[in-house]
Parts: sequence; C-alpha cells; structure tokens
Amino acid sequence: MSDAHSVPQVDCRYFNGYKPCGRSEECTAACEKKEPVGTRVLLIHLGALGAVVRSTALLPAIRRRYPQSHITWVTDRPADRLLAGHPLVDRVVVNDHDGLLELRAMSFDVALVVDKSLRASGILASTSADLVLGFKAEESGAIVPVNPEAQELWKIGLSDHVKFHVNRKTETQLIHEALNLGPWQRDPYSLHLAAEEQKQVSLRRSEWGKGSRAIIGINTGCAATLPAKKLSVAGHIELISRLLAESMGVSIVLLGGREDTARNFEITCGVFKRTGKAIIESPTESGLRDGLVSVASCDVVVSGDSLGMHMAIAMGLPVVAWFGPSCAHEIDLYGRGIAIQTKATCSPCWKRHCPKEAAKETMCYDQIDWTEMVNAVYALLSDSHSTNRLPGRYTSVDSTGSGASR
Repeated sequence: MSDAHSVPQVDCRYFNGYKPCGRSEECTAACEKKEPVGTRVLLIHLGALGAVVRSTALLPAIRRRYPQSHITWVTDRPADRLLAGHPLVDRVVVNDHDGLLELRAMSFDVALVVDKSLRASGILASTSADLVLGFKAEESGAIVPVNPEAQELWKIGLSDHVKFHVNRKTETQLIHEALNLGPWQRDPYSLHLAAEEQKQVSLRRSEWGKGSRAIIGINTGCAATLPAKKLSVAGHIELISRLLAESMGVSIVLLGGREDTARNFEITCGVFKRTGKAIIESPTESGLRDGLVSVASCDVVVSGDSLGMHMAIAMGLPVVAWFGPSCAHEIDLYGRGIAIQTKATCSPCWKRHCPKEAAKETMCYDQIDWTEMVNAVYALLSDSHSTNRLPGRYTSVDSTGSGASR
C-alpha cells in the first residue's frame, strides 16, 4: 500500500474516527466507498413529533440546495427514534446534556433553525455556524426571522386572521421558503423502515387482513397539548359502527400510543356492544417504531391532525384527516387523502383549552359529518384499488435526495 493510500480518509461522510464504517475494512484514500463532505448542515427542529415527521420533507431540498451536504439533525426525545436509520440524515443529536456537549465540539457551514423558540436558539448558541437561516432569539428573548425569506412564516404566526383565513400555503412550503431552500418542489415526507420492520408490516397485514378486503386504521389519540384534535370515545364508536355497517369485508384496527391503551379498549368494548363485531387493537406499549409499523400495515388511515396522520402520510397511505381546532390548509395530503372539516363555526382556533368543554357545550369534534367521513374512507379504498396502489407502501429516499415509492 502506498503512503498516499495509507492516509486516513477523514473528510468522508461515513468517517467516525475509531473504527471502519462497515462499508470498507480500512479508512484510506483508496476506499471506493468514500463520499467527500461538501456543506456541513445543522438542522434544528425539536418540535412536536408530527411536526418532526413533516419536516422530513425538507431533506431532499436541503440535499439539492447543498450538494454532498452532511446533515446533522438536533431534536428532542423520542423524535430521534423516528429519524433512526434515515438515509438522508447523517447524524441525529438528541437535545440533552450529552447532545449539547457533542455540538460544542462541532462547527457548521449552515444552520437551519425551524423552531421559533428560545430552546432552539440556545442550541444554536452551543455551536457555531457560518450562515444561519430561519429563526433566532434576540437578547431580549424575542424570536425574530434571521433572513428575509423567513418573514412570511413569522408574520403568519403573529396573526390569527392571516393564519386561519388568509394563508393557503402548507406548512411544509412555508418552512421550505423560510429556510431559503430554492424552488418549491413539494417533496414528500419520508421515514425509513428497516428490513426487520418491513417483515413485521407483512406479518401484521397477513394477520389483521385475514379474510378482509382492506385494513382500515383508526388513529384514536393526539398530543396532550391540543386534546380537541382527537374524537371522543363515543365519536369513535359512532364512526367505526358506521364503517362496519357499510361493509362486511374490512378489518378495523385501532392505532395509538401508550396513552391510548385504556381508551382503545373502551372503544373496542363499545363497538362490540353496539354491533356485535370485533375490532383489532394494535400494540400500543412498544414505542414509536412499532407504532410506525402498525400504521404502515393499513390500507387507509383515519386520523385527526396528529402524529398518526403524519406517519400515514410518510408511509404513502391514503388518509382521511379530520380537522377541528387546527388548519386543514396547512397539511399536504399529497393528492391521496381527503380532509374533513368540523362544522363548528369557531374552527380553526388553535386553543389548547376550549371554554365550550367547561360549559358542556357541543365540541368541534362532535360536529363531524359521519356520513362524509365514511364515504371518504370507502372512496379512498376504491381509488387505491383502481389505481393499483400498493397497500401499506412507504416512501424511501436514497442518499441523493430523490424520492421513490415502493
């Protein structure tokens, strides 16, 4: 081996400094698997879990804007689990003590700050970047846009009227433009399923869909910060009973997390009491990755504006999404979904606590047209079969940022 070839290939996206990366047995300039690093990009998005999933749509645009970029994404737990193994993310850093120590050892060419928060600005202060795009905090603590392109998203957030009634751009487009990522191309969400997870999808589809023509996933929960984004137990029982009455050939699967376990059991019992038919409860105690597997195992997903909806969008599934307190126009269903708006005249409001609940008035989630919901589900199922859409398919993305569905 020549001296030149014995020099470690430090400037490679796979180099870790303590052992070969697994693509080659030696870290040298002669390695045929090496990939030089161009721009070192820091993406700061702590956000809600669903928002983190949504922001995976930014990754192809970042790769286009900064060719051969090395992307480090800083996020909160447990969002790091959703990004695990993603082919477009080189490093995931958790926002904790150890993660901040890691950031202090690094510097970046570009920092993209999605979150309008002091925490995000504090993380930015833990490292250095030549160029910052998005949002930052002034010394007073006020969050302001860094670059002119971020002005629009910033101003939308400062006016309920503009946010609710004037703006018609999706949140993905607004963030894309705020970060100055080039021409808007409507890139899809993308989450990566490992080989073992893909096998689990096949097993669950086989188990849940036995004797059925379709699997309908019903996501029953939402984040505690905006509880009115989910239907009531009675509302879920009503919806599922109507879905079962319309067809003898479907399986209904309840989706959700650990906080939804007892609620899902209550819904299951209520449906059986009303219809005499059994529905399926997906595992809710096995974490986010297992929840993603359950979502991917369905043919169509019904959900409020929550993590389950974003997971289904990322998996390339048809989605019936209903909206109460939040804005339907901010969510891109990519032409394979149907948005159902509550009939409540006060929607959207983005209120964390609705005064109507304390006054025992009819809530937005009780003002859903159930017939419209049922018709939407079966319309999407019919369309998925007529267009040969593969059930449970997901979006994969290669390392260059080009998307492919499979």
